[in-house]
Amino acid sequence: MTHDLIVFGEDWGAHPSSSQHLVSHLAKDRDVVWVNSIGLRKPSLSMADASRAARKLGAAFRHKAPAVRVPAPGPVVQPLALPMAESRLGRAMNRALIGGKVRRAAAGLKRPVVWAALPSAVAALGALGEQAVVYYCGDDFSALAGVDHAAASRMEAELVARADLILAASETLAARFPAHKTRLLPHGVDLDLFSTPAPRPADMPGGGPVAGFYGSLAPWIDLDLVAATAKLLPEWRFLMIGAAQTDLSAIEGIGNIQRLGPRPHAALPGYAQHWDAGIIPFRDTPQIRACNPLKLREYLAAGRPVVSTDFPALDEYRHLVQVAATPEAFAAALRASLADQNAAARRAAVAAQSWAARAAQAAAWIDAL
Repeated sequence: MTHDLIVFGEDWGAHPSSSQHLVSHLAKDRDVVWVNSIGLRKPSLSMADASRAARKLGAAFRHKAPAVRVPAPGPVVQPLALPMAESRLGRAMNRALIGGKVRRAAAGLKRPVVWAALPSAVAALGALGEQAVVYYCGDDFSALAGVDHAAASRMEAELVARADLILAASETLAARFPAHKTRLLPHGVDLDLFSTPAPRPADMPGGGPVAGFYGSLAPWIDLDLVAATAKLLPEWRFLMIGAAQTDLSAIEGIGNIQRLGPRPHAALPGYAQHWDAGIIPFRDTPQIRACNPLKLREYLAAGRPVVSTDFPALDEYRHLVQVAATPEAFAAALRASLADQNAAARRAAVAAQSWAARAAQAAAWIDAL
């Protein structure tokens, strides 16, 4: 029988996460209530945290959900919650605050299963009338930047113990959990979006070959590697698309590096199809060793060559990705990419890995609970 879903994920309407992709497909044959993110760290006194708290409070008391680019699969709940509350009193308050609001939104759901994509969702378990719990683990929360690692790890351990099914996005993540209830569910790709020809964006740089990246400009991006490679390839243009979430001084003032702000997900194929090579310059960290980046399959679906630093999620695609560790090797790989004509092979490698196919597999496991 089909289970309806109560999903604890990231804020709906932000850059789409794997949970958003999967649940959008799962919602085609079941009802869904989406619960916006419950924080994974205690807020600081910074202006950024104050602004985020104000937005969250405004959303919690707003009767009508704010407009978003992509319609939600069902009601979106903005819970009031104490971030990372671990005391008995704090947990009781969160259970009451979250549980009451979500129960009202989910009153019509049939045999609901909780889909928890964040360890902080453990605060509401048992207060929602759920039939079962699925932990969807897409990141290593014990190493994820910007997270209270110790508290997140304790919450994750409790969530793992209470989960009936664990879906892990990478083999590294799956190996951490009890084998009898853990299934590997790698990320998928929106094949139609990334393989359908898109026009060249007006702000795409010209004047030479283009190496492109999109995603958060965060601490796990090796900006020193990008800067050094750009200096070795003055004839190339390096396009960096995404929100700044770390110090960018390493790439500032380098003439052939162009930084754009975030772009809507639907606009990304225009860039990925028209640059000469997509780059994934990750640092070697525990977070990256456990990751399964969405951009990898999206770059391949767009058909252009890919140059990347090394991490385990590349294993399935090493015959299609040039792996480089140093600026000199990265520069050589980019030069070699200009002669790469394997677009058809790259698209074929991800042809069976659509989000629809991944969601169908997840549905089979969930509805068997």
